[in-house]
Amino acid sequence: MEKEVHSKRNYLDKYLFSIRSHGRYTFTLEELKTEFHLSSTALNQSLHRLKSKNEIAQIRKGFYAIIPPEYSQQGMLPIYFILDDLMKSLDKKYYLALLSASALYGAAHQQPMEFFVIVESPAPRSIKNKKLVINFLSRKNWQEGGIIQQKTNLGYINVSSPELTALDFFDYSDRFGINRIVSVLQELTQEMKPTTLTKAASRYSNTAAIQRLGYLLENVISEKKLADSLYTVISNRSCFIVPLSPKKEKKGEIDSRWKIIKNMKVESDI
Repeated sequence: MEKEVHSKRNYLDKYLFSIRSHGRYTFTLEELKTEFHLSSTALNQSLHRLKSKNEIAQIRKGFYAIIPPEYSQQGMLPIYFILDDLMKSLDKKYYLALLSASALYGAAHQQPMEFFVIVESPAPRSIKNKKLVINFLSRKNWQEGGIIQQKTNLGYINVSSPELTALDFFDYSDRFGINRIVSVLQELTQEMKPTTLTKAASRYSNTAAIQRLGYLLENVISEKKLADSLYTVISNRSCFIVPLSPKKEKKGEIDSRWKIIKNMKVESDI
């Protein structure tokens, strides 16, 4: 039996090499069970051996990444190599979003190895360890519009368009704060187009997010064309008066065009 397990270990190395030769960097425990017909205990022992040698990394329970020599020092692969496979294994619609999407457009300076992924509700548990942080944020009213496929070395990953990225910041503004969002928007707007923004906002269910974005585009970032494209959307909706910052008191002068309570002084972090 011991010889058989040892043989299986050697074959596991060969199997992972075969996966890499076909352009894949990930595998699942269930995949190995099907391939080798071994118990979870026996497989976990072999996986532990490979983890201790820094040849694989566990992303979440039952899902692993193969670490080639060029990434052995980091002990982790770039998220762009593994994200699509991970979400397929979870059977979840997704897109790279917020600061992570902004970084791809040259408009954010995020902390290394921390990523934001919006997924179809309910969201899986976020992944947080020393080598990788993936924040999963749920979206109930899922829409395909505004999600684009970004080419990677291994295929494609889903990413929010610049316009959808801007709107999403105000769905999750409590995570970043208005000042930090404005700093990103000042660069992100260079990638945004009025007609595309109108389409994205027309599909967007959170009217308050459109109001806040429109107000800031017009009065803080001085992007009148982009702001006007949003105004055409909210002018056809029932709008309520909302505070610019949901975290602060609802006190201050009201901007009549956007129905925004100016309850904070906006100061860009740039």
